[in-house]
Amino acid sequence: MKIIKIEPLKPEEYDKCSNIWNMKAQPLAQKWLDEIKKGNRLVYIYKINGEFIGEGALVLDTGDPDYTIKNQRIYVSRMIVKKEYRNQGIGSEILEFLIKKAKNMGFSEMTIGVDKDNVNALHLYKKYGFTEILFDGADEYGEYFKLMKRI
Repeated sequence: MKIIKIEPLKPEEYDKCSNIWNMKAQPLAQKWLDEIKKGNRLVYIYKINGEFIGEGALVLDTGDPDYTIKNQRIYVSRMIVKKEYRNQGIGSEILEFLIKKAKNMGFSEMTIGVDKDNVNALHLYKKYGFTEILFDGADEYGEYFKLMKRI
């Protein structure tokens, strides 16, 4: 029997996220851990029988008013599902969970950044109401959108 849970990440279990994504190749991994410890980044892990399969985070303050406004707008970060589990609805489950969580925390808006060439993610976010484009441009990593949804 499969036991599926979405649970808050404990900082001491952060290294288990390497089951989902390559932590060594991600230069921001330590910054994210520091944000988790400070309470600015709330990470939720999708587990099947205790195995880390996916994650999504809510960030309270990014320092960018397009993404976060205190007590009003929260940022969805690191929406990721382990490769072999993609296209099974897990991303939708995580996103639904994060939307409910943000609403329960009293936020009225959510934002997300997405690369323009990430067709699957764009489709998912639009399906869940991230349709307002706050930014359409590029940075050193490529072209992307900042999208917003009212909750």
